[in-house]
Amino acid sequence: MDTDAQLSERDRSSAPQEGCEQRSRSLRIPGKERLSWLLRRALWRRAAWSAAVCTAFLMLLSSFVVQPFLIPSSSMEPTLEVGDRVLVNKLAYRFGDEPRRGDVVVFDGTGSFVRGGPEGNPVTGLLREGAAAVGLAEPAETDYVKRVVGVGGDRVTCCDKRGRITVNGAALDEAYLYAGDAASRVPFRVVVPDGKLWMMGDHRSASRDSRDHLGEPGGGMVPVDRVIGRADWIGWPYHRWAALDHGTGGSRHVRNGQGHG
Repeated sequence: MDTDAQLSERDRSSAPQEGCEQRSRSLRIPGKERLSWLLRRALWRRAAWSAAVCTAFLMLLSSFVVQPFLIPSSSMEPTLEVGDRVLVNKLAYRFGDEPRRGDVVVFDGTGSFVRGGPEGNPVTGLLREGAAAVGLAEPAETDYVKRVVGVGGDRVTCCDKRGRITVNGAALDEAYLYAGDAASRVPFRVVVPDGKLWMMGDHRSASRDSRDHLGEPGGGMVPVDRVIGRADWIGWPYHRWAALDHGTGGSRHVRNGQGHG
């Protein structure tokens, strides 16, 4: 009898021990899952923070130093093609320098090429502006890319007996023009006021530029302070990587492995 009592006591004492061991195991598993969840959450927070910092850095860079600009039309062919992303140097004219003849520039055409400012939903406009700032969307409808043909004080005329544009009586050797295009099919004679620019596209037959606004207030002249920056490089697509050669003469205005004459 004593033996049976001892065995029953041992049996009763062993049951709780097994139960405690099972409960401790079951409690440890959720703890690991919570730790894993906390680690994943911390990683996502770090990734989101890094993305926000990178975005802020890109926005600051594009606002003050270099901004990608998506080419939306064929008006600057063959120098710039549809889909090219040019890098616009915003520091080019920040320290007293001004646009020169031959420079390819991006500018805000409000008041010269466009009578009013952009319209539409302000939130949508802000999102589009942010995407355009990093080259993921087309620029604002008021932004243009053209070549500077005349600066303040210049007399720009089209055309001489050989069909060339002249500036202050000297004919331009516009080797960058689109193949088969005339310098201009629209005759004009203008004097560029101080602080203004006369702008034209390289694909003259497909470009709406200063010529199209001759009869409007301002005569198609673009104020210098409306220039956003100078297009210095083609950054994308990779096979078009190049530095733009600014100038009104010469036969090679985009330098890269293949070249464009």
